[in-house]
Amino acid sequence: MKLSKLKVEGTYLKDEAGNYVQLRGVSTLGLHYPEYITKESFQTFRDEWGANVIRLAVYTHEAGGYCTDGNREEQNELIIKGVEAAAELSMYVIIDWHVLREKTPLRYKDEAIRFFDTMAERFGSYTNVIYEICNEPQESPFGEVIRPYAEEIIPVIRKHSKDSVIIVGTNNWSQDVDEVIDQKCSDPNVMYALHFYAATHKDELIQKAQKALDGNVPVFISECSICEASGNGSIDYETGRKWIDFADRNHISYVVWNLSNRDESSSLLRAGTISKSHWKDEEYSDTAKWFKKEMYSKKDK
Repeated sequence: MKLSKLKVEGTYLKDEAGNYVQLRGVSTLGLHYPEYITKESFQTFRDEWGANVIRLAVYTHEAGGYCTDGNREEQNELIIKGVEAAAELSMYVIIDWHVLREKTPLRYKDEAIRFFDTMAERFGSYTNVIYEICNEPQESPFGEVIRPYAEEIIPVIRKHSKDSVIIVGTNNWSQDVDEVIDQKCSDPNVMYALHFYAATHKDELIQKAQKALDGNVPVFISECSICEASGNGSIDYETGRKWIDFADRNHISYVVWNLSNRDESSSLLRAGTISKSHWKDEEYSDTAKWFKKEMYSKKDK
C-alpha cells in the first residue's frame, strides 16, 4: 500500500487529505545492530507496538561512522534495506544524518551533500521517506550555523524529491527549538527537531517547546526516552507521562531511542537478548515496556 504524502501545515504534520498525522516509532542505534534492520523486526513494532515509523540513524563521526572509518557501501545497503522493508510494511522511515560528537553540521557538510543527493535520488518517488539532516548540533546557533547549513542541504534533496518532509536539528542537542522562531528555513515542508530524555529534561524544556509552537514552529520529537540524557540511569515515568501528553495534545510525532540490546536504560531490549523480532515481554527493557503500552493504546488512531 502506498502511503500518503505528508505535508507541514502550520505546526502540524498532515496527510494528503488534510488529516492530522502523529508518527510514533523507534530509532536504531546507528547502523551498528544490522540484525534488527529487517522486515521482521519492523513488523514487530508495527503489529505489536502500533508503531508507524522507523528512524535509521546514520552515525557520522563516531567509530564506524559514515564520515570516519565506517564502510559506506555497507551502510548505504543497510539504509536501502531498511527503507524498502518499511515501505513494504506501509511504515514511514526517517533517514537521519546523526550529527553528534562533531558538534557542528558544517564539519561534514560536503559529505552530507553527497549523502542526501544519493539518498534522495534513490528514494525520490517514495512517499514514506523523511530526511533528518542534522541530529544534535551543539555550539551551533540556529541562525548563524544550522539554518545556513540547512539552506544548502535542502535544495540537494529537492532536486529529486520536491515535497518530502525534512527535519532540521536545533542547537544544544536539539533542545533550543525556540531559537527557530522568526528564523525558519525558506522551504515550507520542514519541521524542527526537539529531543527529550525525561529523567533530565523536565518542565523547563516542555515550556520551551510550547514557546516554539506558540511561535509557529512545527516541532518533531525525532529522539526521546524516559531515562537520563546519557541514555542510561534512572527512569522518570512521571515526566515521561507529561511529555507524551504534551505530544498527543499537539499532534507531535515522536521516536524512541534505541533499538539495541546494550546494557543501558534506553535500550529497548535487555542485554543478552538473542531474538531478532517478536520479542517476549521478559526480553524488553522497562523503557520498552512503557513505550510499547503507550504506543499500542493509540494504535490505528
